[in-house]
Amino acid sequence: MLDFDAGKLIVIGIVALVAIPSKDLPRVLRQLGQWTAQARRMAAEFQGQIMEAIREADLEDAKRDVQSAFDGATQAASFDPLAAAKQEINAALEGPPAPSPKKPESEGESEKAGPSA
Repeated sequence: MLDFDAGKLIVIGIVALVAIPSKDLPRVLRQLGQWTAQARRMAAEFQGQIMEAIREADLEDAKRDVQSAFDGATQAASFDPLAAAKQEINAALEGPPAPSPKKPESEGESEKAGPSA
């Protein structure tokens, strides 16, 4: 943001000595120091809030990852390949149910029902 190296600070100091009377210089430097300290505190507080938000976001991601791993482990634990194989074998041995034979209607019963239209 503001890049002040030693040369720039010396030039600013010389201009301040020329422009500001010597009796007001301590008060101006004290005020400048207070502003600088306040700016640093605000920057540190802002950085702390950003870091806290990042930690919370990382914590939520980690919590979501742990939950998905737990769900996957629960599904894996409930899978029983032997029981599934047993059910398939039993179903194959029993076979599909045989269709029941239909009785043909006798002609006498259809005449008793009446003429069909």
